[in-house]
Amino acid sequence: MTLTPARASAAAAHALLRRTRCFAAADRIRKASRAFSSAPAGASEPQVGGVRAGDDELDVAIVGGGMVGLAVACALSNMPLTKHLRVAVIDSNPALKSTNYLKKDGIPDSRVSTVTPATISFFRDIGAWEHILQQRHAFFGKMQVWDYTGLGYTRYNASDVCKEYLGCVVENKVLCNSLLLRLQEQKEDIEKMVYPTRLVSLAFPSKSRNVGVAGLKPPSTEAEELRRSNLVKLDLSDGQTLYSKLVVGADGSKSNVRQIAGIKTTGWSYPQSAIICTVEHTAENDTAWQRFLPSGPIALLPIGDNFSNIVWTMSPEEASRHKSMSSEDFVMSVNRALDFGYGPHPNSSSLDHYVERLFSDFGGTAASTKECFEVPPRAIGLISERMAFPLSLMHSHDYVSKRLALVGDAAHTVHPLAGQGVNLGFGDAAALAKVISEGVSVGADIGDLSLLNRYENDRKGANVAMAAVLDGFQKMYSVDFGPLNVLRAAAFHGAQYISPLKKNIISYAMGDRKSPLFS
Repeated sequence: MTLTPARASAAAAHALLRRTRCFAAADRIRKASRAFSSAPAGASEPQVGGVRAGDDELDVAIVGGGMVGLAVACALSNMPLTKHLRVAVIDSNPALKSTNYLKKDGIPDSRVSTVTPATISFFRDIGAWEHILQQRHAFFGKMQVWDYTGLGYTRYNASDVCKEYLGCVVENKVLCNSLLLRLQEQKEDIEKMVYPTRLVSLAFPSKSRNVGVAGLKPPSTEAEELRRSNLVKLDLSDGQTLYSKLVVGADGSKSNVRQIAGIKTTGWSYPQSAIICTVEHTAENDTAWQRFLPSGPIALLPIGDNFSNIVWTMSPEEASRHKSMSSEDFVMSVNRALDFGYGPHPNSSSLDHYVERLFSDFGGTAASTKECFEVPPRAIGLISERMAFPLSLMHSHDYVSKRLALVGDAAHTVHPLAGQGVNLGFGDAAALAKVISEGVSVGADIGDLSLLNRYENDRKGANVAMAAVLDGFQKMYSVDFGPLNVLRAAAFHGAQYISPLKKNIISYAMGDRKSPLFS
């Protein structure tokens, strides 16, 4: 059919209008994409493609409001490049509503953590440590570790590495409370940051998701669909739905986030359980004590005043028996385990002093090398309930995927014999916050896998190494066999009298080194 001049002109005009609409829509999409990757949603005017982001859209959604999850939130809120990000903490724990100092004169809680100087430095950097100093805590500068056979012992002193202390014992609730207090200082309305609810489901963005047909919807709808098509959708138990550029799984060893993401793990359960409780002494304890028994180690940790925390590893059957026995019998069992039971006290020998002289020229003699074995202070009473929990080792194959990062126990759990688990988690929190800050500084998408891989590469090696060291200790001290007992004794003697080795072990345990050996 031959077009008349009028019809031809109308057709040309219609085609031109369609092209103009397509170009305009494409330009809006390009602008929205650039804004999505570079502008934080929590800036004073959070806009994407000229459209204000909704209140249900976040930069970082942290699932889990325990110590490590709160540490991530606090670190992000403290750094100049990330403090404007919209961060939410999702956890139904009612304790997250409490932001008052906890009284020092109360009975210490049995759930405590031994934080290293590296962790203390991190807490100082994010401004939370000053709040811990206002609540109960206990620094310790000495530690003694020995074997029930009486064949060896080792003592560590902070002065061996020119430090004031080896660590600090803090109740878990004090750590959480201090982080909340710091968040309250950083945020005008912390209640808008904490969602007191549970995660029900996660939906990660699909590469093939249809975001709408350009030109057929209002620009604001197109921008909103484009934005949310690249976000993680979080459905909460209270009916709310959130969208986030990055989800941080900080929800513990049975992480729901990790399971939904399909991240596999490797690990095993130990044939052991740990009993924790608080005991009282006649005088203040200022040393961390640990004795290896046939069924597992028992640790006596100072917690301030005349109180100490007990972490006692034993078989599940023994744990059940010790949990149900009378308080008097339990205290008697604790004193026996820490002093005269199972075997004699260790003694120095002429061979030890020969080894000391042999290695004294390699790095100088540590002050604690000349310290003799001491008997721990006796417990006079049980002042808290006894709690028991099974022990296991677990490590995630991956710490990250697109728009997801795992931290703390969600990524790894270790044996508690050295109290390193939570310190590894705080190391994760510091490293992830740093990587996010670096991403923001160059306008990167903070949920991009190539950026998050930098966090995994930084943390996985250190965490695997610590897990292997602790697992090795657990296996080495779980067997009562003559030749192996001699080998363990040799290890104790080396750690006590070879000063360079001792200093390396102390630095590694304090978080200052990546290897316990010479490096």
